[in-house]
Amino acid sequence: MRVFILQLAIILLASKLAGSLSVKLGQPSVLGKLLVGIVLGPSVLGLINETETLEEFSKIGVILLMFAAGLETDIDEFKRAGKASAYVGFGGMIVPFVFSYIVGIMLHFTTMQALFLGLLLSATSVSISVQALKELKQLKTREGTTILGAAVIDDVVIIVALAFLMSFTDGDVHLTTVILKKALFFIGTILVGWKVVPWFLKKVTRLNVTETLLTSALIICFVFAYFAEYTGIAAIIGAYIAGVSINITSFKNEVFKKVETISYSIFVPVFFTSIGISAQFAGITHYLDLIAILSVLAIVTKLAGSGIGAKLAGFSWHSSLGIGSAMIPCGEVALIMAAIGLDSNLLTQEMFAVIVAVIFVTTIATLPLMKLSFKSNM
Repeated sequence: MRVFILQLAIILLASKLAGSLSVKLGQPSVLGKLLVGIVLGPSVLGLINETETLEEFSKIGVILLMFAAGLETDIDEFKRAGKASAYVGFGGMIVPFVFSYIVGIMLHFTTMQALFLGLLLSATSVSISVQALKELKQLKTREGTTILGAAVIDDVVIIVALAFLMSFTDGDVHLTTVILKKALFFIGTILVGWKVVPWFLKKVTRLNVTETLLTSALIICFVFAYFAEYTGIAAIIGAYIAGVSINITSFKNEVFKKVETISYSIFVPVFFTSIGISAQFAGITHYLDLIAILSVLAIVTKLAGSGIGAKLAGFSWHSSLGIGSAMIPCGEVALIMAAIGLDSNLLTQEMFAVIVAVIFVTTIATLPLMKLSFKSNM
């Protein structure tokens, strides 16, 4: 515990300094936080190593980040962006999937391995993009709500498609059960968010203890995140829905201010910095050509697919490129899928390391592209 406390102090100081420097250089602060993680981690200075405690802190950070995004979402704009989100979400899945499958076949993957590669590079995790959108003052815009809606669509479809693929390789996976669990999750959370959440907040805030509103909001966030994970959906989607549920109540402004204070003072900086800390580059030089090919493939196809979807939905080319850029990072969704692929022998240990490197590259590439694309909207 003593070592972890010191590591936490180092991470918080380094992330704030690096974030400030990044802003001075004209980039989102999150880029500096990601890069300083690499410097602090085993790949460079070795001051901080990935631990289970640090990983758990990081998970809480991304959950709170998406919870805050839900609290900030413009509900009316979110409803209007439904069609656009569908175009962006499906465009950002179909194009990467098709081209990744073709490249997989060209690299002499088996059909199942090529299909799995297609799903991997179709995944989207916008936790990084959310922070960049926030800094660029785009989170509450039509573009921001379209991105968030598309990410939810992407997550659900990719997970169902993965279950379908795994049903051919693992007899324990039942596609009907998987789809049913996800349907029940969304139906259940919508009903609970609509009817139960407002009632729960009113009841708990009457208790004669301190910070009852914040505590009750966090309970809702973590319960939604838990059931999302339990049904095979990313915890960040559950946290985002929890935020939207509170957003429609009269408590949203007060909850957001308190959650933002807690999140950005400790948990969110740890999340961003830990991504860089977890990057492992030992022995990766033997696969630089493959990493380059797959990274370019992931970035270009995601940018094109989501960008074209946004253009078809009526956005300008600048906004379409910004939306496409925000959909690029594969993040923890792809990491979870890669671990499943490794366990199911759809990925070798070497290919798993390559995929992890590609995921990190997509994360780093997203931020400058978003800054460049959204500049004209600022």
